[in-house]
Amino acid sequence: MTAARKNLIDPASTPYYHCMARCVRRAFLCGKDDFSGKNYEHRRQWVIDRLKELSEVFAIEICAYAVMSNHYHVVLHINRKQCEQWGDREVLERWTRLFSGHLLVQRFLANDKLGKAELQRVEAFAEEYRRRLLDISWFMRCLNEYLAREANKEDGCKGRFWEGRYKSQALLDEAALLTCMAYVDLNPVRAKMARTPETSDYTSVKERAIQARGNAATKQVPRLKSLRSQGQKPDQAIPFALSSYLELVDWSGRIVRQDKKGRIPADIPPILERLKIDPDEWLKAMCWNNRFRRAVGKLASLKAYAEKTGRQWVHGVSGSQSLYLQ
Repeated sequence: MTAARKNLIDPASTPYYHCMARCVRRAFLCGKDDFSGKNYEHRRQWVIDRLKELSEVFAIEICAYAVMSNHYHVVLHINRKQCEQWGDREVLERWTRLFSGHLLVQRFLANDKLGKAELQRVEAFAEEYRRRLLDISWFMRCLNEYLAREANKEDGCKGRFWEGRYKSQALLDEAALLTCMAYVDLNPVRAKMARTPETSDYTSVKERAIQARGNAATKQVPRLKSLRSQGQKPDQAIPFALSSYLELVDWSGRIVRQDKKGRIPADIPPILERLKIDPDEWLKAMCWNNRFRRAVGKLASLKAYAEKTGRQWVHGVSGSQSLYLQ
């Protein structure tokens, strides 16, 4: 049974979520359609540009993304602390970058003189917009509706562009976040669209790898949530060092590319050991294969999530026990 997004996304359980949307028509979201001969490769940049535009408006940060031929993946972080620091005017200005807003909001931003009751109404709008700027469903709506309109306009047609609502998974702990980010970044390698992570076009890992080649002070990619660096507080960055993450994705990509996995090399990235992740199971997880559905995490995290969201059980318990050394 399909569940309402408000029941799947619970910021109190975790601020990290993996979202995916797939195109419904045979005509591709991106890439080349061999049947018609049309090339939609330029649409990949639409996805990235819109993602980054929305991340500048919403209190939602992009941790990882990959744009494929007929679907895309994105790992998002809800930054509640940032949103709470915004004043009412900033909230209203951000929201009206995407929507016109109520007439009273327009008048307030134009510095018109408003009465007490009108100002109270504006404050109510600001609180409503603040909640929306923290809402992944609103973020995904602004992303998918924009892409559908642009694609339909280019194709000269009307109707559904996406196969249904976007899919989401709660990433309940650091191990789950690491697993999902690496899975997303390795999508083109697994699909044999790229030989290495740093040559995987339209992925966050390529952006991070290119940026890391430059000056050490500017290693982080603008508009992507940064990976941890020296001097940063734990709540300011993804809790993995950039060098460790790139090493892990590269190692995983090289193994995933082989026809047979063979033995696990001795040079396993230490990050797997620190997070108590089984290396053999890690490589299986890079194929995802529906091991998890609504939530990903260690066994204790899954149990806590089920209890918090009023469920008796969450799919993925056996996968969690195999992958994460409890």
